[in-house]
Amino acid sequence: MTNARALAYRMHEAFNTRNFEAVDDIFTPDFFSHPMGTSGAEHVKETWSAISQKFPDMHSVVDDVVADGDLVSLRATISGFSAEDVTLMEMFRVEDGRIAELWGASQSVGNTVRDLL
Repeated sequence: MTNARALAYRMHEAFNTRNFEAVDDIFTPDFFSHPMGTSGAEHVKETWSAISQKFPDMHSVVDDVVADGDLVSLRATISGFSAEDVTLMEMFRVEDGRIAELWGASQSVGNTVRDLL
């Protein structure tokens, strides 16, 4: 497993174990989250903490990971967030061994579009 692929598992493991201090080793200081429109590793800690407080049973399982150079894509199953599991798709860019930029979409986006049709 390449270091870039390993970051996908490390990120989800840190969230699942509520090891928010690991964020500093996983994300660059100027990390940018496109879904949230925020930057900074500190914001990741704050977001993860807020999510964990609101959804204490939330847990993710990384199902698939594909890496190509400094880009990594993954599919994960999220449980403990709603009545049914949610599929999460993420893509991130790695810089100097840490996640520098992240894009993401969840199954709920597809459900919203499907509900409109």
